[in-house]
Amino acid sequence: MAFVSRARVEAVGKVEGFWPEAPDLAVEVVSPGDTYTDVEEKVFAWLDAGTKMVVVINPRQRSATVYKSPSDITALAEADVLAGGDVVPGFELAIREIFA
Repeated sequence: MAFVSRARVEAVGKVEGFWPEAPDLAVEVVSPGDTYTDVEEKVFAWLDAGTKMVVVINPRQRSATVYKSPSDITALAEADVLAGGDVVPGFELAIREIFA
């Protein structure tokens, strides 16, 4: 899943096919066949491309990890709340709701 702000969409205008730039937010759900290395490579590829926030959802652990840079990483447990911060202002979602 990906999110691009309205301001960026309006600045680019009509797009045919895929969005031509990195999204503001990317969400990656860990699949049973994914390795830690595979997921980490995807996360850092998104960040390198200019994505401001990458959220990795781990259904097995019922957790989420938020990456804003290779060194700004926040682990969230089921009791925590995922906040959009300056990337998606006003957005909040209880991690437990993801797994409800």
